Amino acid sequence: MNYKLIALDVDGTLLNDRHELTPRTADLLREIHHAGAEIVLCTGRSPTNAVPYLREMGLEGIMITHNGAATVASKEMAVLHQHSFTIEEVVPFIHFCRENNLHFDLCTPFELYLEHVTEWEQKMYESFKMTPIVYKDLLQFKEPIVKFTIYSEKEKVDQAEQEWGVWKTPLRMIRSHLNFIDWMHPEASKGNALQQLARIRGISREEIIAIGNYYNDMDMIEYAGLGIAMDNSPQEVKQAADEVTASNNEDGVYLALRKYFE
Repeated sequence: MNYKLIALDVDGTLLNDRHELTPRTADLLREIHHAGAEIVLCTGRSPTNAVPYLREMGLEGIMITHNGAATVASKEMAVLHQHSFTIEEVVPFIHFCRENNLHFDLCTPFELYLEHVTEWEQKMYESFKMTPIVYKDLLQFKEPIVKFTIYSEKEKVDQAEQEWGVWKTPLRMIRSHLNFIDWMHPEASKGNALQQLARIRGISREEIIAIGNYYNDMDMIEYAGLGIAMDNSPQEVKQAADEVTASNNEDGVYLALRKYFE
C-alpha cells in the first residue's frame, strides 16, 4: 500500500518521556515527507506548543490540535476549523473544581487560561512548553473555548471521572492522560478531524497510518487503514489497533514506520 498520510500523536508516542524527538525518528519522518506522504501531528497540545516539533523536523503542514478541536496550518498559524463552546457549558465543572481543589484551565485555539498556578502545576506547564495566562475569574470568560482541562493526582482525577460520568452535559469527556481529563465539543475528536482532512485531501482511509498511545487516540487509530498502538498504551488501545510497536522510549514510531517506508 502506498500510504499518503501519517497521523502521529505527540506525547507518549512521537516523543519519549523526556519530551524529546529522537534524531533517527526526525530523519525518517523527513524522508517520508520528501517521498510524498503528508505528516500530520494529532495532539492534545495547542498549536503553539506542538509546532516546535514539526519545525524541528524541518516541516510545515497541518496540525490537528486540542484532541481534534482545532485544525491549524503551521506555516501561517491559521485555524482552518474548530469546534468550540462557551463558558456557560462548563460552569458546573468550574464550581466542582473549586470546591474539590482540582486544578483547571481552558484553551482557545492558541492560548491557555487559568485562575492560579502552584509550583507543581507550573513545572507541568513548563515540561509541555506552555505559558499560561492568569485570568482572575474564568466564569467571566467571553471567548469561544476549544478545551476545558483538569490536572491533578491520578486518584483525584479518577474520582472526578467517576462523578462526572453520570452528569448530563452536551460536552464530551476524554481521559487524555492519567493526570488529565478534557471536556470538549461533542464532535471534537482526533478521528473526526483526521477524517475531515482526508476528505479534503482526497485520501482514502486505507492510505492513512495513525499511531497513538492513549484513549484520546483510539478513534483515530480505528479510522486509519493501518492503526498502530505504542507498547506503552493501555490494553484497550492496543486491542483497537491493527498492530503494536515498541514504546515511546524505544523509538516505537521509527520502528513502526521503517517497515513501510524503506
